[in-house]
Amino acid sequence: MAIMNFGGVEENVVTREEFTLEKAREVLKDETIAIIGYGVQGPGQALNLRDNGFNVIVGQRSPSPSYDKAVADGFIPGETLFSIDEAAEKGTVIQYLLSDAAQIAVWPQLKEKLTAGKALYFSHGFGITYKERTGIIPPDDVDVILAAPKGSGTSLRRLFLEGKGLNSSFAIHQDATGKARDRIIALGIGIGSGYLFETTFKREVYSDLTGERGTLMGAIQGLFAAQYDLLRAKGHSPSEAFNETVEEATESLYPLIAENGMDWMYANCSTTAQRGALDWWKKFRDATAPVFAELYESVAEGKEAQLSIDSNSKSGYREDLQKELDELRDSEMWKAGRTVRSLRPKSNEAKAYSATKGGQTS
Repeated sequence: MAIMNFGGVEENVVTREEFTLEKAREVLKDETIAIIGYGVQGPGQALNLRDNGFNVIVGQRSPSPSYDKAVADGFIPGETLFSIDEAAEKGTVIQYLLSDAAQIAVWPQLKEKLTAGKALYFSHGFGITYKERTGIIPPDDVDVILAAPKGSGTSLRRLFLEGKGLNSSFAIHQDATGKARDRIIALGIGIGSGYLFETTFKREVYSDLTGERGTLMGAIQGLFAAQYDLLRAKGHSPSEAFNETVEEATESLYPLIAENGMDWMYANCSTTAQRGALDWWKKFRDATAPVFAELYESVAEGKEAQLSIDSNSKSGYREDLQKELDELRDSEMWKAGRTVRSLRPKSNEAKAYSATKGGQTS
């Protein structure tokens, strides 16, 4: 492990330089990795592992769109694509990548396939952390491990194909074989992680649920909506309101943050923008801090987990979920967004424009 300094705090991390792909292949050379579930994380992890030279099979219910996607991605029924039961039977490492609700439903049948020495792998600490609510309690003679990419399965795959990596956390809940650490680090490297940082199942799910409801999705949508609605109420056009609220952030400023950090983004904006941002950011922090404190407490007390379990177990939850997503999609802000995106220069047009300007950017 490498010791890295993060803002004055030292952490142990695992990089691809010290734990190479070749070493990962050696660790897992006799393993059969069974991907259970081919929905959100399944495709990205399965394809990256397969492309990296690991022995990968998929277990997915059929008929289903996910089963059809696995076939389209080159997994062969009866050879590398099986029912959930068959794949779990064949796998020595079982990557349990179904949704949290589906993990609860499938657990009784999957548990029967967890014979001594196998590894049960998660990409989310939900099922184990909230075991009193989920009923997911693995037998004592299997490794229970976690690698959680910090992004969607789609992003994991896209960055892999670009020759990059998506950072992941890893955790060991149970080391029955003495090989759990090597197994999970090898798997983390195999799925295409940029680097791996250690956590626990509980810390992973607490931070993940807070992040999803906070700055990753919930809070950012709330901030976007509040500013967009204000600008519209003050007479600004949908195009102006969307560009100033979302488009400039996602297309111009957020990439600068990703590249070199917030201070670097500030330094590459006008002095007027710098002054205003420096004056106002603490007000936004102080205004939202109580909301984040309430959110974290709700996560830690298991309230968010129970809400998720309750809503996802209702017979019509998919239809109800779609109604809420449709409401978001059909809001004026995101309708304006679709129009704005359609007006972006196509890649060839952008290249031609750049060439006429000598490659300069404003």
